[in-house]
Amino acid sequence: MNLETTLNLFKWKHYEAEIILLTVRWYLRYILSYRDLAEIMSERGLDIAPSTIMRWVHQYGPELEKRVRPFLKSTNDSYRVDETYIKVSGQWKYLYRGVDSEGNTIDFMLSEHRNIHAAKRFFKKVLSSPHNQSPRVITVDKNHSYLQQYNN
Repeated sequence: MNLETTLNLFKWKHYEAEIILLTVRWYLRYILSYRDLAEIMSERGLDIAPSTIMRWVHQYGPELEKRVRPFLKSTNDSYRVDETYIKVSGQWKYLYRGVDSEGNTIDFMLSEHRNIHAAKRFFKKVLSSPHNQSPRVITVDKNHSYLQQYNN
């Protein structure tokens, strides 16, 4: 992506690209709320509303993830996969999560259902990611969906 395309991402924004990217990166990297970031920016002389930071995260977060993903450290070849039921924006969802043997997150996915289709979608996502090493072993719980996938 060239410089002109990069600058177009920030066209008509009130704040400079560096401030927006720094704020979004801090939100994605550290355990900070939008209000925490608004306070940090206020200490630096910038009056930014938490809702503005939220919009920046929604707009620029996926783009940052896409650009950073190729440079991430490779995971090791021992995976552990599990799912849990969590509430997201007032709705209950299944969170599929994979970690390597060192506890580093490989990938995650939210799903409406806990079934073979969701398990397949999650494994396709994990196994197609370029920064993930092909697993030597995958440890799963006794979820029936994993057994169905293995037998198919």
